[in-house]
Amino acid sequence: MFQEASGHLSQTRVRGELARAHLLHGEWLRRTGQRVAARSELSLAFGMFVDMGMAGFAERARRELVATGASVRKRRFDTQTELTAQEGQIARLARDGLSNAEIGTELFISTRTVEWHLSRIFGKLHINSRRQLRTALPAAGRRSLAQ
Repeated sequence: MFQEASGHLSQTRVRGELARAHLLHGEWLRRTGQRVAARSELSLAFGMFVDMGMAGFAERARRELVATGASVRKRRFDTQTELTAQEGQIARLARDGLSNAEIGTELFISTRTVEWHLSRIFGKLHINSRRQLRTALPAAGRRSLAQ
């Protein structure tokens, strides 16, 4: 039942409800003694909640993960606006004029993954186009943004 709900919710834009479905499924799995299966659901829920800034639910998922025997480090919510190393690399390549396909080839990732990272980058930098990367990122040659 949880897997069916997750399947339906993953096709919508209701990310919070999808994360909650993973959390509930993980809690149920843990309570029925299926700790290994619970860890994957709870880890997924935890990551989604942190990405969305839903601290209360993230903490609940973290506690459930710890109850399965997993070690989980608390993630700071203020790091959501910092680019990861891969995001920084993708942003610089896009700033330098490479297409998504060229970036994917260079980094050995799919074009779809590049698109996903760029959407996160745009959100973190509060921009909405590749052209704005030129002003949002430091000039080439400077070391910052996880270079």
